[in-house]
Amino acid sequence: MSEQTVTPVREEILQGKPFKSLGQEAAIDLLRTADVVRRRLGGALAAHGITGPQYNVLRILRGAGKEGLCTLAVAHRLIERAPGITRMLDRLEARGWVRRERSATDRREVRCYLTAAGSALLAETDGVVELLDSETVTALTEAEGRQLIQLLDKLRSGLR
Repeated sequence: MSEQTVTPVREEILQGKPFKSLGQEAAIDLLRTADVVRRRLGGALAAHGITGPQYNVLRILRGAGKEGLCTLAVAHRLIERAPGITRMLDRLEARGWVRRERSATDRREVRCYLTAAGSALLAETDGVVELLDSETVTALTEAEGRQLIQLLDKLRSGLR
């Protein structure tokens, strides 16, 4: 890539010099794109009094159904790993969106359940999130969207 080639990400972050490598530019471009998507979702969810990570926890618990999930299972299913899952669950429980119970057979295990209020909040936010999800890939054809998913999967598997 020559000095004259100013890529969109270089322009957005006002970087005058070329990137050191294609890998560096790709990583920064990926992080920049993730940030744009995260901020759009965060702004839409903030209007409902919830953060992106909190929404993710509620979504996970909705998927678990009546059986709920233990805290560690919720933590493993998060899109973005959060070290403070217990504190996040404390906040969600204080707002009435989550209920937790200690297991009768193993006192170390705490099961988490979505409450009716949490379910109502998700129903309220579903339309906004679905619209943002569809808008995320509107610049791509369906084939490009599928290719993007395959490339991102390949990238993650190479980093594990």
